[in-house]
Amino acid sequence: MTPEFTHCALHVSDLDESIAFYASYCGLRIVKEHGKGKERTVWMAHAEEGAAFVLVLLGGGPEREQGKDDMTHYGFAVASRDGVEKVAERGRREGRLFWELQEFPPPTGYLCAVRDPSGYIIEFSYGQPLGRNA
Repeated sequence: MTPEFTHCALHVSDLDESIAFYASYCGLRIVKEHGKGKERTVWMAHAEEGAAFVLVLLGGGPEREQGKDDMTHYGFAVASRDGVEKVAERGRREGRLFWELQEFPPPTGYLCAVRDPSGYIIEFSYGQPLGRNA
């Protein structure tokens, strides 16, 4: 048996802000939800049915601080270089930009990163041989 990577769970400081961020920046939507108040948990995925991977958000977590040299992040592929530039422009405008636009040799590609509402670093890239936009 080979294990399958199915989800990543993040303990976030403000669940509603995080839901709005991941919907707006990443195109995710809530696909499952349970609990109330501090026990509320949501599963977010892309809109297609039968999503093979979900992002689980749990409320009540601490704010995260991460230095520029710490490469810990979550990555999303976009369909074009222009898509990466639009995310960087928006991130800059909203005070979320963490990594400026950068070009790396294959397989890393063209990318930038923003901070989500809890301080997690979210990379947006074009040119990586991963995801639907590969």
